[in-house]
Amino acid sequence: MKDRRALLVVAVLACLASALAVSHMAGAPSAAEKEPTRLAVVWTSGDPDVAHKMVFMYVHNSEKRAWFDENLVIVWGPSSRLLAGDRGLQEEVKAMIADGVRFQACQACADLYGVSPALAELGVEVKYMGEPLTELLQDDGWDVLAF
Repeated sequence: MKDRRALLVVAVLACLASALAVSHMAGAPSAAEKEPTRLAVVWTSGDPDVAHKMVFMYVHNSEKRAWFDENLVIVWGPSSRLLAGDRGLQEEVKAMIADGVRFQACQACADLYGVSPALAELGVEVKYMGEPLTELLQDDGWDVLAF
């Protein structure tokens, strides 16, 4: 009788431990349930140093080191003219795209500078960006930086 009680107590304790472990795991999001981290960098500066020594350096490392799950560079204003005319920056963009960074450019700005075709040739998605940027800014799932 004593052995049966001990066995019953052990069985109950095992069930409780199992139930606690399952309920604890249910409260913690799994890797599959975790919201992706997403970075959008709005690059507006026409200064090549800002491009080489800040925007590209940070975003490329973010992609390579998985600091964010998704990395997007939005080329806007004077940066579109700079990118279209700077072969070094163009090579960096190609390398970044090959590594998984997405590039988009404001079509209105690129058209004003006459560089839309040149940006598209680099693999930059050229489109009107007013609404898409507004959506990114209003979406809690995106971190947005501007340079």
